[in-house]
Amino acid sequence: LKTLSGQINGIVKMLDEGKDPEQINIQFKSIDKAVQKAHYLLLDEVYRKALAIGIVKAVDSCPGDCGNEDKIEYLKKEFPNIALTDLSNKLKEIQTIENRLQNYIEKKV
Repeated sequence: LKTLSGQINGIVKMLDEGKDPEQINIQFKSIDKAVQKAHYLLLDEVYRKALAIGIVKAVDSCPGDCGNEDKIEYLKKEFPNIALTDLSNKLKEIQTIENRLQNYIEKKV
């Protein structure tokens, strides 16, 4: 993000100096690619961290006979290989499992 800030400041300077519009356009394209990369990295980190926390909670909450142990183990095993495009769905899955586990625990108490 600091790099992006520097690139944006560079474009402002180019505009102030009346630089060639084609050169300015090249810089805009560069910024666009950098924004996409930063967005991808941020989403990957945030979603992957949330999924990891959800898996840990599910593992800790499932005593082994909660009815979700196979799915939890599958998510735990596959975690390192889950693509960013699948993280959102896997996060929803683990949240559904967490809700089921909460109901399971409440019924046992």
